[in-house]
Amino acid sequence: MKKIVLIVSLCIIAILSVIFIIVGKNTEDNNTLTKVKVAEVAHTIFYAPQYVALEKGYFEDEGLDIELLLTPGADKVTSAVLSEDVDIGFCGSEASIYVYNSDNEDYIVSFAALTKRDGAFLVSREKIDNFTLEDLKGKYVIGGRKGGMPEMTFEYTLKENGIDLNDLTIDTSVDFAAMGGTFISGVGDFVTLFEPSATQVENEGYGYVVAYIGEYGGSVPYTAYNARKNYIKENPETIQKFTNAINKGLDFVWNNDEQTIAKVIVDQFPDLTINELATMIKRYKDNDAWMKNTYFTEESFDHLQDIMIEAKELDSKVPYKDLVDTTFSKSE
Repeated sequence: MKKIVLIVSLCIIAILSVIFIIVGKNTEDNNTLTKVKVAEVAHTIFYAPQYVALEKGYFEDEGLDIELLLTPGADKVTSAVLSEDVDIGFCGSEASIYVYNSDNEDYIVSFAALTKRDGAFLVSREKIDNFTLEDLKGKYVIGGRKGGMPEMTFEYTLKENGIDLNDLTIDTSVDFAAMGGTFISGVGDFVTLFEPSATQVENEGYGYVVAYIGEYGGSVPYTAYNARKNYIKENPETIQKFTNAINKGLDFVWNNDEQTIAKVIVDQFPDLTINELATMIKRYKDNDAWMKNTYFTEESFDHLQDIMIEAKELDSKVPYKDLVDTTFSKSE
C-alpha cells in the first residue's frame, strides 16, 4: 500500500513539475514580448485581416503582445493616441489631417493602410427589390458623424453617381456606435452599417440590406494605422514588426477562401456562426475591400483630401510626406 502511495505521489510531483515548467516558459515568453496598445475604431468583419493576424499569432511571431481596445469614433481613437493612452490608433486617415491642422507638434502619422473601400452596407427599413441609389430620393438616411469617413465617403459616392444631396435628408448627428440602435428605435428610412451590424439588424427583422456602399464608391483610402510622430521615431522596430504582422494578415485573406478565414476569426465574433461569418467575409472580399499590402500611396491620400474638400471639411491639402510614413511598408 505504501508503495502505491509513493508511486502516486511521484506521479503527481512529476505532473506538477511539467506544469510549472510550461507555465514558467509561457510567462517568460510573454515577458519577452513588447506590449502594444491599439485603439480600433470599430469591431467589424471589415477588419478581418487584423483579426487573422491576432488569431494566427502573427504579432507574437514578430515579438509583440497586442492589447486591442474598442474605441468607437475616429475622434476618440485620435484622443487616445495623443494622450498616450494607446500606442497605435486604427481609424480613418482624415483624423491625422484634423490633428495636423490643429498645429499639434506631435501630430499623428499613418504608417500602414488596411482597407480601400467604404465598409458600410445600406440597410432599408422597407424591402426593396432591385434597389438603385435613385430609391434614396426623398428619404431620411442616418449617414454617420459629420466629418467622419463613413459620412464623407457616403456623400461623395452619391454625388459621383449623380444623386443631388438636396434630394434626400442625411442625418450627420448620430455617432458611429449609435447608428444601428438609432435606426432600430424607429429613426430614418435607411442607415449605413458595417458588418456584422448590417446583417444582425436584418436578421432581427428591423430592416433589409439592399446595397454595399463600397461597390458604388470605388477605391478610397478608408482605414489605416497611425501613431504619434515621436512614437514612430522612438520605436521604429515596433512599428515595423506591427506592419509585418498586418501584411501577413492581408496575405492570408487574399490567399484563402471565406470559410477558412471565418474559422480563424470566429472567436472574435462569438455571436456569429462560421457560415454567417463566411457570408459577410465573402461580401467584402468579392468587392475588393482590402489592400493587397499596407503601402499607403500618395495618390490615395490625395483622393482622401479631395473627398474632404468636397465635404467642406478641408480648405486646402496638406503634405503627404508629413502625414504618411511609407518606411515600414513594401511598395505596391
